[in-house]
Amino acid sequence: MFPLYDDNPTGHTPVMTYGLIAVCVVVFAYQVGLEAAELKPFVQTWAVIPRELFAHFDREWFTLVSSQFLHGGWGHLVGNMWFLWLFGNNVEDVLGCWRFLGFYLLCGVVAALVQAGVTAGSGIPLIGASGAIAGVMGGYIVRFPHARIHTLVVLVVFITVMRIPAVVYLGLWIVFETLRAAATEPGVPGIAYLAHVAGFLAGAVLLPLWPERQD
Repeated sequence: MFPLYDDNPTGHTPVMTYGLIAVCVVVFAYQVGLEAAELKPFVQTWAVIPRELFAHFDREWFTLVSSQFLHGGWGHLVGNMWFLWLFGNNVEDVLGCWRFLGFYLLCGVVAALVQAGVTAGSGIPLIGASGAIAGVMGGYIVRFPHARIHTLVVLVVFITVMRIPAVVYLGLWIVFETLRAAATEPGVPGIAYLAHVAGFLAGAVLLPLWPERQD
């Protein structure tokens, strides 16, 4: 199932959502322009390296934020930016531009800390906006559980678009991410499913506590 768009209009232009997408695209364009010898130290500097983070937190803490703007490939980038565009505009509409930025980054920090915490001795870089975006999705399911998500459904040769309630679509998403996290051995290179789960839960818990926009 792949989400296409939702029936959930906004009252304000999602400036910060567009800005976050733009920054991620620009950073990725810079990444792909680096030579192999330059790319490795770039990633080592700006990504979360769990063993470095916990051994030298005073000088590595910033990677909990900077790592959210790095991506491992075109598929990683495009998938993340699509989900951010789809769900971010409505959450930003509720919180306002700058409150949304704080919410987004904090969810990403929580996600990275949890993933790094279970692999504290690992030297494998953690990168990507997935944890922060999962937080946005967690906030969305709490605030807009009945919004309809137009979803592309492919069942062997049967292809259709269905309007699925957000609580169902996102509920299934987090269930499958949790199962994948449970089945994935910590410290092995690949998708950081636990970060997705942690980010989603952080968003679901934090959104009701976050101050909403007043205008």
